[in-house]
Amino acid sequence: MSKFPPQSHRGFWYRFIAFVLRPILKAATARDWRGGEFLRVDQGIVVAMNHLSWYDPLVAAHFVNDNGRPVRFLAKVEVFKIPLLGSILKSAGQIPVQRGNSDAAAGSLREAFSAIENGQCVVIYPEGTLTRDPNLWPMTAKTGAARIALMTGAPVIPAAQWGPQEVIPPYSKSIRLFPRKTMHVWAGPAIDLDDLRSQPISASTLREATERIMLAITKILAEQRGETPPAQPLDRRIALQKKAES
Repeated sequence: MSKFPPQSHRGFWYRFIAFVLRPILKAATARDWRGGEFLRVDQGIVVAMNHLSWYDPLVAAHFVNDNGRPVRFLAKVEVFKIPLLGSILKSAGQIPVQRGNSDAAAGSLREAFSAIENGQCVVIYPEGTLTRDPNLWPMTAKTGAARIALMTGAPVIPAAQWGPQEVIPPYSKSIRLFPRKTMHVWAGPAIDLDDLRSQPISASTLREATERIMLAITKILAEQRGETPPAQPLDRRIALQKKAES
């Protein structure tokens, strides 16, 4: 297996951002990267991760980029509306997601499909938002990652991260760089979805694939933390409803 996939082409803005940010991230935090070999395959992949902190995307991008895969995120469209930053992110190949708009969401999925078909790496947070679990375990998730995987045939690589919440606590804007923190990102082997790929893509198939994805992520996170996760994940719909009512 080659160290880096041959399709790892980087555009100008991607290379510029990596050139500026990578030395800063290396200086700001220590790294515990494991399982990078699962990303270094010669085809398009989906990397599915848990979501702890607004600092997550920088950590995830650092891990994926260090393993030879230019990262393409599915990110909330609001980020792309920020002057200058939005233009740079779009030029760097990131994919905006318009929530609550079926046509725009379909367009985002088509862009993700195209990325996969061109051998690229798409990073997705299946939960769709920062976890609401009080102990920061993954919640139940949306079906986007499963849909992309089943419709394209792409492998889903589960990955868990632990440490970004120490730099920027969940739903906080404060940054805590000292003392220097370690960012733990571990990836596992591709999730077995072969039995589902031969079935029609239905709500039950997507739900089963999504549950497998989240179970794999949670298992890696439990090993990272040396703790036992809840028997049942927090239901994201209930958690978000409570937030809206509060």
